[in-house]
Amino acid sequence: MKLTFLGTGTSFGVPQLGCHCAVCRSTDPRDKRTRVGALVESDGGTVILIDTPPELRLQLLAAGVERLDAVLYTHDHADHTNGIDDLRAFTSRQSAPLPIYGPAETLAGLSERFRYIFDDSIEPPPGTSKPKGTAIVIDEGQPVTIGDLEIRPVRVPHGSTIVFGYRIGPLAYVTDAKAIPATAMATLRGADTLVINALFRTYHPTHLSIPEALAAAREIGARHTYLTHLTHNISHADLAAELPEGVMPAYDGLSVDLG
Repeated sequence: MKLTFLGTGTSFGVPQLGCHCAVCRSTDPRDKRTRVGALVESDGGTVILIDTPPELRLQLLAAGVERLDAVLYTHDHADHTNGIDDLRAFTSRQSAPLPIYGPAETLAGLSERFRYIFDDSIEPPPGTSKPKGTAIVIDEGQPVTIGDLEIRPVRVPHGSTIVFGYRIGPLAYVTDAKAIPATAMATLRGADTLVINALFRTYHPTHLSIPEALAAAREIGARHTYLTHLTHNISHADLAAELPEGVMPAYDGLSVDLG
């Protein structure tokens, strides 16, 4: 199984518009961060996209992605969803709606904001096309099988919002969490590879800080941990130098063999 980090940046992206800090001016390509999204590919050929960030088309071109089997959403904030129209390239070529999984409130929000994607009564004019998605509600404690992968959703708080993390075989994937509740921890614990958000070195009201992410990682006990959702306050090289063994900052385009 393989994990590819399509984007690893916060909602502003890095470089941030109008900013001239050291990280925004950095020439290290690992400091160039588009909004968070990921791709999971199984050994049996199943391809799952996690979230549709605004730069999705460019991210998928860079990763050489030509087909998708499904999309998993974590939540419906703009930095995780506003690239959804780029799914049109896949549904037009595959001539079938794409299964789109996520929490009920996320899919309801997407169906309202992007009604043309989910409403079969809205037909594009002849000679044109639209992305087509089939919304499939999932919830914690209800595993779903996509191709040859079993997906186990977990609920984590993101301020007043609930975000879904996912356990996919050896992978535990969590973004935009402020904490890892006991029920989620029980599902994630023992994963071989953990992806977890780490916004600042200091406290933030809706996201894990780097110290909080490291504490959660110790409890989950993964052999490899990758920090994502990073801001322009964090230099890749500086963060990599200060992290404990087995913990690394992710960067756009990084592919990891999960075994």
